[in-house]
This record gives sequence, structure tokens and C-alpha cells, in this order.
Amino acid sequence: MIGKLSKRLSASSRGAGLTQTQLSALGVIARSGPIRMSELAEIENVNPTMLSRVVAHLDEAGLVRRRTDSEDRRAALVEVTAAGRRTHDRLRAERGRVLASGLASLSASDRERIVAALPALEMLVDAVRDDGRQR
Repeated sequence: MIGKLSKRLSASSRGAGLTQTQLSALGVIARSGPIRMSELAEIENVNPTMLSRVVAHLDEAGLVRRRTDSEDRRAALVEVTAAGRRTHDRLRAERGRVLASGLASLSASDRERIVAALPALEMLVDAVRDDGRQR
């Protein structure tokens, strides 16, 4: 059920010409500010080689830029560009509109039940690690 909702919300982002992995990485970079590649790989749960390809595509598209970390010259930081920020904000707003439209089609009692379930869903997210094991 949550997977279906996620897929339907993601479908509203298809016009961006980015894969789901690229969209997810762009979102993390946009929300986190300059972030180390190693930290991004951990958050996204992808190997560094795959992440390097993802970031390279976002960089070529002008959505992010890589730079050397001034605190550790061996590390790379990734930050969102103005175009990347606009793309992220536009896609997020579109997903919000799709979700709001769907919620508006539900009865008030159904919306109340969804709101009541949110704290438990947040605890579930915190309790389950990316690899499916409980924390």
C-alpha cells in the first residue's frame, strides 16, 4: 500500500528526465546543503561507484556541483545549484499537489484516520533500518 502510493507520487516526477535514484539523491543534497559523497552514499544506501555515476549525471545536468572539502582535501562535497533547487522545489510542489488532490477526494473521517496513523508510521520508519532489520 505505501509502495503503491510512493510509485504514484513518483510518477508525477517523471517529466524531470531523472531516475528515481537521481531524484532521491537530488532531494537529499537539496535538503542537506553541501554533503560529503560518503555521507550521501550512506543515506541513499548505494555503493560509492553507483553514487558517483548518479552525481555525475546530476552535475552534467547542472543540478548539482562537486567541490573539494576545504576541511579534508581528499573528500568531495556535493551541493545543489540554483537550477537544482528550482527543479527540486518544482517536483516537490507537484508531488504535494497530487497528494493534496488525492486527500481531498477522501472523506473527512478517512483523512482523520490517516493523520492519526502518522505518528505510528514515523515510529515504524525509525524502527526499521534500510536493510530491513529492526533497530
